[in-house]
Amino acid sequence: MKIDRRRMMAGAAALGGMAALGPMRALAAQAATATARPEPADRLFASPAVEREIARVSALIADADLRRLFVNCYPNTLDTTVHLSSVEGRPDAFVITGDIDCMWLRDSSAQLNPYLHLVREDEALRGLFRGLIARQARSILIDPYANAFMRDPSASTNLPWALADDTEMKPGVAERKWEVDSLCYPMRLAHDYWKASGDTAPFDALWAEAAWASIRTFREQQRKDDPGPYRFLRRDKLATETQILGGYGAPTRKVGMIHSMYRPSDDACVFPFLVPSNLFAVAALRKLAALAGAVQQAKLASAALDLAREVELATYANGTIIDPASNERLWAYEVDGFGNGHFMDDANVPSLSSLAYLGAVPSDDPLFLRTRAAAWSERNPYFFKGTAAEGIGGPHAGLRMIWPMAITMRALSSDDDATIRQCLAMLKASHAGTFFIHEAFDQDDPAKFTRHWFAWANGLFGELMIDLANRKPALLGEAA
Repeated sequence: MKIDRRRMMAGAAALGGMAALGPMRALAAQAATATARPEPADRLFASPAVEREIARVSALIADADLRRLFVNCYPNTLDTTVHLSSVEGRPDAFVITGDIDCMWLRDSSAQLNPYLHLVREDEALRGLFRGLIARQARSILIDPYANAFMRDPSASTNLPWALADDTEMKPGVAERKWEVDSLCYPMRLAHDYWKASGDTAPFDALWAEAAWASIRTFREQQRKDDPGPYRFLRRDKLATETQILGGYGAPTRKVGMIHSMYRPSDDACVFPFLVPSNLFAVAALRKLAALAGAVQQAKLASAALDLAREVELATYANGTIIDPASNERLWAYEVDGFGNGHFMDDANVPSLSSLAYLGAVPSDDPLFLRTRAAAWSERNPYFFKGTAAEGIGGPHAGLRMIWPMAITMRALSSDDDATIRQCLAMLKASHAGTFFIHEAFDQDDPAKFTRHWFAWANGLFGELMIDLANRKPALLGEAA
């Protein structure tokens, strides 16, 4: 019987999330104790700076359940997903997403992001970032169109749902869904690591070659003269898993935006110009340009800036719609360049709701604020409101399924105390006794959830708690 990712996750949920793999296998059973972390000897990576940060922030959290969530979630990536080695005497870090033993460029970048502010305090942590930056560069050079990779770069995919994909699969590639954000996240990670650490050691010829490959791929996917080299077909009954028209996706007018065949949820785009990913690309390319300039890669910096300017102009010219209900202009979620588009938002980042968090728009930009408000309302077909919580989901987990990631993002991007309190209460109610953050849960019953072990969601929650400890410590000091 064919098994795909969605059915695998649904099966895990049906077992109450207890069938987690690897280092997480016993964690649900341990959840009744003060911590559900692996024993110290079983943790894959140890950072004294992270342990000090756990102690610092925990001391500020008055609510026992929120404190327990933070203690479990913040170090989850380091505890359970980091696999360190070396390549030619230099660090190599393979960071799995959790219950899938492969590395996504997006997830691995986001998983390490909550530790960036600690890198100056911890040499081992700096080595981990150097190792991931190098691994991502080597992965991009295997195939810049791939979203996920194998630990062994000579291995064929072992993902059951990807074995028969009709696309140019290469050794080392786990899945080959072309997603613009897959190349944006390594740019963001590299720049933000450099700014946090002052360390330029990772930014060598290998890194520069991968950065050039990323720019070349973005250019190819503007498709100004031809469809480009990428096509993808999956023989699956789910429409969100494949592409129409021979694997090239829906038609577009070539306006200068970058085509994305898949969303950060790994679901197929309806219209190929995914607006939040194009805006993220603009921000990421500018970060790449700043870093390239600092490491004497002037041509790379110029190429990144030129592309950023072009994509920005095209997205602002083509990426908005008029909301018929309010007659106000909003960012669309996807457009085709012919004037067609649709409004929705998805919980995965980049999303319309996350644009300010990603630095793609100013946090006080009126267009963004209108769009975010519409996304967190019935105007968005994937906004769900039930007796347990309200929030944004998406096609990936299905109707009624709220993603805690969207609730976390709402709190991260809000300055309103009442909104943040509501988000914390919903997150606290979502863990279903596991004291971890899940991929999605039913709007009326958090015990119906997907993915017991999803390190990105855990880390993002930890990032929120650190943000509040620094920005609004009084909120963390409030008792339940």
